[in-house]
Amino acid sequence: MTGLPETITACLFDLDGVLTGTAVLHREAWKRTFDEFLRSRDGAGFAEFTDHDYAAFVDGRPRADGVREFLRSRGIVLPEGEPDDPVDAPTVNGVGNRKNELVLKIIDERGVNPYPGSVRYLEAVKAAGLRIAVVTSSANGAKVLDGADLSKFVEARIDGIVIREQHLKGKPAPDSFLAGAAALGVEPAHAAVFEDAQSGVQAGKAGGFGYVVGVNRADQAAELRAHGADIVVDDLADLLEDR
Repeated sequence: MTGLPETITACLFDLDGVLTGTAVLHREAWKRTFDEFLRSRDGAGFAEFTDHDYAAFVDGRPRADGVREFLRSRGIVLPEGEPDDPVDAPTVNGVGNRKNELVLKIIDERGVNPYPGSVRYLEAVKAAGLRIAVVTSSANGAKVLDGADLSKFVEARIDGIVIREQHLKGKPAPDSFLAGAAALGVEPAHAAVFEDAQSGVQAGKAGGFGYVVGVNRADQAAELRAHGADIVVDDLADLLEDR
């Protein structure tokens, strides 16, 4: 009843935008961060950070990669700096830390809400005896899972902290999903990837995973398919046979 091939024994879920509604909070924090940066650099006539910029250069990627890729698209190169750079430092890490400070503030103010359909799907996956891991580029994975009361479903978590500590390449490279499969002790061919980001479905395809589910939260179904999704749904509950 999970809507997955019979060969699948484990599910690897992205977090923001797949299980919880926090993707919109991240997008808001990125826009505020980049718009403030560009305004201070280019003046009142600066070109704003757009939804296209978020989808193409930032969504699903580790924080520093997102900063680097977006600024590169605008012809801007900053020094890398250090991971603990202050939020006003003119470095890749400084800009990224500013974004993280903002998103944590927004999460504290508004809370974390899981998608009801995702909760239903997690319950069904667990009842079916499938293994569950969360694979997210966010360094705030534990905070978001706890805030949404979803930690009880999760056997393994590969997040931005683990990615940095293990020197994994971020999405669209498959490294973080491969680490998630390894943490559950399953082969990629027997694991399904669930992603709302183009970079994430690309990572699932590149990793040779048995099934890649694109979750269309941002009206980009065609792009998700083009980047490697085997199926695209608007909500995880759409996969349930008894919906």
